[in-house]
Amino acid sequence: MARFLDQSFLLDTETARRLYFEVAQDLPIIDYHNHLPPAEIAADRRWDTLGEMWLAHDHYKWRVMRWAGIDEARVTGAASWREKFDAFASAMPRAVLNPVHHWSHLELWRYFDLDGTVLTPDTADRVWAQANAKLGEDGFSAQGLLRRMKVELVGTTDDPLDTLEHHAALSGADIRVVPTFRPDKSVQIEADGFAAYLDRLEALTHPIRSFEDLVAALLLRLDHFVAHGCKAADHGINHLDAAEIPGAAALDGALATARAGRAVSPEQAAGHRAALFDALGRAYAARGLVMQCHMNVVRNGSSRLLHRIGPDAGGDSLRDTDMAGPLNRLLDRLDRDGQLPRMVLYGLDPGRNPVLAATAGTFQDGSVPGKVQAGAAWWFNDTLDGMESQMRSLAQVGLLSTFLGMLTDSRSFLSFPRHEYFRRLLCGMIGRWSETGHLPDDEALLHQLVRGICYENARDWFVEAT
Repeated sequence: MARFLDQSFLLDTETARRLYFEVAQDLPIIDYHNHLPPAEIAADRRWDTLGEMWLAHDHYKWRVMRWAGIDEARVTGAASWREKFDAFASAMPRAVLNPVHHWSHLELWRYFDLDGTVLTPDTADRVWAQANAKLGEDGFSAQGLLRRMKVELVGTTDDPLDTLEHHAALSGADIRVVPTFRPDKSVQIEADGFAAYLDRLEALTHPIRSFEDLVAALLLRLDHFVAHGCKAADHGINHLDAAEIPGAAALDGALATARAGRAVSPEQAAGHRAALFDALGRAYAARGLVMQCHMNVVRNGSSRLLHRIGPDAGGDSLRDTDMAGPLNRLLDRLDRDGQLPRMVLYGLDPGRNPVLAATAGTFQDGSVPGKVQAGAAWWFNDTLDGMESQMRSLAQVGLLSTFLGMLTDSRSFLSFPRHEYFRRLLCGMIGRWSETGHLPDDEALLHQLVRGICYENARDWFVEAT
């Protein structure tokens, strides 16, 4: 009988085990989208306790703790790190089969030599003591943790206003840390704080009196990012709509209204979003950048959490509105002019996996394999069923071989065993397909499929691409 997370976890055929241990296990990691703080990487931060290291920024763990009935004081509040750790340990037995239960144990086992130890209130003292003792050793700084997992590239997520001094400080390091351009605050014209944000952008660039001025200011910042090694942009698209691009006067009027602190209409907001998506998409294509789009999310659904803790606190969920028509229209506007950049499309509604794969196929142009990607199973889909569903759709509607593979999308330096989780699942799927005759009995083909998805495709896009 298999044991919890044993060496054959998810590897239920001989072919799967051979693919994982001979091919996938030791491949380097290209983590092209995450939320690690570049300041902590540059400073090579160290931590005093596992509690702070593990729980300070991980909203996945916060959600599990709240769901298990733990009060907010011991999640994000004033409790000590030991009290928060003990609370998390008490939540673990309730979290079985949630991916956080798997991830957390892989993190304890791969970093802290706690193989086979299941975190419960009964084992909490031993886990706390052994992990904290390790934190004083070599290799447990921010950069050391990345090297331990063979991370070659970290793609952080950065606001256009960021000066990128921490990325500059890491220039020439053995681990490449590159910024990703995330212009959401300039897109969300209807949001509180938009006018103040444009004031800060204006102070950093030039006067912004028109929509054209706004685009020019953003492109100045984009070129600053490119000079610091930027390979990609990322758009969090809360509202995906198929608005026409308004004329200059309408765009300028909406901008003036928002900068004066007055509410813009839904039609004005949609027009502004469409125009910026188009203008920035063309700029990314001209600079050879990848455009990532994260769609179908309800942000800050819990106003209680937003007001008490702030954004990214675990108060988000998936949006189930239409995406096929609007997404095709946005992409077609760029594609028909030859201005569509390489793209990665992430959707939070798992029922839309075939839509994403079919849309990606519509806009391939032969210039590069998989120019438009149906991206990795994201957030609430980053589960065993969610990842398998995403890859099955991609394999049967498109080409799995061109897939960019896994990313952590995480704020935690301990999150990189998620790549192992993904690689085991992938090898398990390919192993079963091989042994049931769905794939040719061709070892070289299977090895290349695994290498490409786990490492080489992302390397070609985010490291070696010019």
